[in-house]
Amino acid sequence: MSQNPLIDPARIPRHVAIIMDGNGRWAQRRHQPRLLGHKAGVDSVREVVEAAREIGVEILTLYAFSSENWKRPASEVSGLMSFLKNYVQTELSRMLQKNIRFTCIGELGRLPVEVQEVLEHAKTETALNNKLVLNLALSYGSRSELTRAVRKIAAACAAGNLSTENIDEELISNYLDTAGMVDPDLLIRTGGEARLSNFLLWQVSYSEIHFTDVMWPDFRSAAFLQAIADFQQRERRFGRISSQLNND
Repeated sequence: MSQNPLIDPARIPRHVAIIMDGNGRWAQRRHQPRLLGHKAGVDSVREVVEAAREIGVEILTLYAFSSENWKRPASEVSGLMSFLKNYVQTELSRMLQKNIRFTCIGELGRLPVEVQEVLEHAKTETALNNKLVLNLALSYGSRSELTRAVRKIAAACAAGNLSTENIDEELISNYLDTAGMVDPDLLIRTGGEARLSNFLLWQVSYSEIHFTDVMWPDFRSAAFLQAIADFQQRERRFGRISSQLNND
């Protein structure tokens, strides 16, 4: 894939997060089982990962399975777990070849043991890669993440290892699943919905948001690069005014 002329290589977002929505509806509109939509979405994952890597994104976080998704029919959940396991196994060689580090966040202990083993193997095998971090959010919910962080902080305080006076935004960030990662510069949601769906609520406080009607199975590299180009047209003020930015 050649460099898109609309993309400024000097203004690439360091961290892009994506809510991959629309797989099931994509399939239903074609009178196909919902799982076929998720299967088709794997090709979009592959294209977007490669596009992100090529333009220099440092971290790509994909919302692959939410904590609320456990409420879906058992057959769909089972199929999604199978797709996840097969994807990681199949893509491991590509990640090694492309210097991609694999990691994941969420309540991973809720996943089937065989899936946990595949994830852990991929994390170990790619631990030294440094071209792109591919971060999957699995069994993830932001409120659950924040609750777990509060419990850990409270336990540290109760044990005398932490003073309440030392609790600040940086410390809280260090107790989240994304500890050590920069916050997303850009959040993309596909599928036509315009909500956050309990995804990275703390981390996306200042993220630019790109909503698109394109269903995830149709969201390929061209759509991803268009979202990047749109991001680069935004003025990120972080509470300041334009004249202050111009004087920096």
